Amino acid sequence: MVKGRCCFHRSPTTETVAWSENMDTLLTNQAGLDAFRTFLKSEFSEENVEFWLACEDFKKTESAEKIASKARMIYSEFIEADAPKEINIDFSTRDLISKNIAEPTLKCFDEAQKLIYSLMAKDSFPRFLKSEIYKKLVNSKEIGNHKKWLPFL
Repeated sequence: MVKGRCCFHRSPTTETVAWSENMDTLLTNQAGLDAFRTFLKSEFSEENVEFWLACEDFKKTESAEKIASKARMIYSEFIEADAPKEINIDFSTRDLISKNIAEPTLKCFDEAQKLIYSLMAKDSFPRFLKSEIYKKLVNSKEIGNHKKWLPFL
């Protein structure tokens, strides 16, 4: 049995449709994540998912030295004013991170990550599910499945 899978394997169509259940299902599936990123790029808001992924990676960091360097990278790329991929967070959250960045902890981006996750869940994710990118993916998987089972089609 493949690690991380239940006792049954979802077909590509079922998997693609399952992404619509919740954003976590989408973000933990590489193909779903890739499709969502493509959609966000088309909306010029891919910095949100990139920040969320950077935070997920950051929280797995073990060495204090790497925590400091990764925190500085995330801060300079997403948090500080005029950062290349500046995320849209409120002043107080940005200010708190700015004050704590000198001595970062694994939780220093948690509040900003929650805000961005919430923004994606309430705004980008519902639009993604209505997008042509998602619809084409679901349709292409359905057509692909029918061909596997009915080779004469």
